Amino acid sequence: MHTVACIVQNGFAPFEFGLACEAFGLDRQGDGIPNFDFRIVTPDPGAVPSSMAFSINVENDLAFADEADLVVVTPIPRASWGAVDERVSEVIRRAVARRAWVLTVCSGSFAVAAAGVLNGRRATTHWMYAETMAQMYPEIDVDPDVLYVQDGRIITSAGTAAGLDACLHLLRQELGAEMTNIIARRMVIAPQRDGGQAQFIAQPLPVATSHSLAPVTDWMVDNLRRDLTVEQLAARAHMSPRTFARRFRADFGTTPAAWLARQRVIHAQRLLERTDFGLDRIADECGFGSAAVLRQNFARILDTTPTAYRARFGCALDPEPATHLESVA
Repeated sequence: MHTVACIVQNGFAPFEFGLACEAFGLDRQGDGIPNFDFRIVTPDPGAVPSSMAFSINVENDLAFADEADLVVVTPIPRASWGAVDERVSEVIRRAVARRAWVLTVCSGSFAVAAAGVLNGRRATTHWMYAETMAQMYPEIDVDPDVLYVQDGRIITSAGTAAGLDACLHLLRQELGAEMTNIIARRMVIAPQRDGGQAQFIAQPLPVATSHSLAPVTDWMVDNLRRDLTVEQLAARAHMSPRTFARRFRADFGTTPAAWLARQRVIHAQRLLERTDFGLDRIADECGFGSAAVLRQNFARILDTTPTAYRARFGCALDPEPATHLESVA
């Protein structure tokens, strides 16, 4: 990989644009790292306004992108998601056809999606926009939990700093681990972050779409410490276990056991953030029974560990919070 074209369009996000400049545009020959021929391109050269009330002057049109080894697509405004410049779409399609690398940062994935090259592929974007992308482009397998996705030679990344993770992931493939670690040290960041963006998603309280199940799910959240079974929950809903399981999946798109595990992880996240409780106590408070089971569920659902999560988000706001988990007959 020798040449990099970074596409900016009206309303581009300055920080995410800066990530591409930082990753591929700096002169690092003093560290023994080869430079890239990095150029900023745009459909209409001249002043390109950002989303932050200032503009940059871009001299290059999109022609260079047709010969670049890597095409970076920076975020575009929400108003442009359904009306991407066809000239940009054509450049992206040609890049994919000639097997160049294509890398998006945050909502830049919408521009690539509009070009049609993500159909039948797995991709990601910022977790706040993942549902919108899935609705706009049902042919794409949108994963809202990861920091980035590589499918073939297309790399899509989640919001903001996850773009750096995606850039470093690509650099590891092109330059190797040693040189990429040098670049990461210059950036003062970890060469590879653990976990995915699932750990950053703000989890709202569960909402039941069926009024008949709302009292049951409310009771489940208030009794996470209990050993809850489908039979027990079905009895509270005045249904047979089979009918309850079927209705639950219809409402929530998952099984009662999987939903319950997710609520337990959400509560564990709050305790890790706000208390100094040990993992055994947190596991007990959340109904996991042991720290080992807590770790297993954290790894499966959030792709990280409780210890790593606490190190990143722990605030110890409530030294000894009153638990809302009470036994209810």
